[in-house]
Amino acid sequence: MKRPLLLVLFGLAFGFVEAVVVLYLRSWFGMDTMDPPQAIVLLNLGVIAFLSPSTVILPNATVATVEMVREAATIIMLVTVAALASNSFRQWIGAFLVAFAVWDLGYYFFLWILLGWPKSVLDPDIFFLLPVPWAGPVITPLVLSTALLLLGFWLFAKEPQGANH
Repeated sequence: MKRPLLLVLFGLAFGFVEAVVVLYLRSWFGMDTMDPPQAIVLLNLGVIAFLSPSTVILPNATVATVEMVREAATIIMLVTVAALASNSFRQWIGAFLVAFAVWDLGYYFFLWILLGWPKSVLDPDIFFLLPVPWAGPVITPLVLSTALLLLGFWLFAKEPQGANH
């Protein structure tokens, strides 16, 4: 039971760090809103839209590039902590889903605490910049991460028959 708790603590702490990065970016660029800019939509699935790579999310190209590298580093960190917490491939997937989901849910919780945003689960947001910007209502990652959290705990806890410990 100790490892799942540590994954949750890691995810919460990482979610806080992510929210602070957004607080700094918004402050630095004077961004009052998280609304995605007008953009060419490559694919709209209703609850999530994939935008053209030419969409300007951050007004400084260098910072935008650094932010994309930071996002890739975030995924690498989540994959790594999951590998450290697991004994099998199944547990690794479960651990990744738990860490990812808690990180994402924590991110929105801490944004709400720090910035009073989102005001509604229907507020628009930019979810990721890689490989293209993803946008949609906040409810999308909240519902998806809740489902991933449950699946992750199930995968992490359910060891296949005959598995070595």
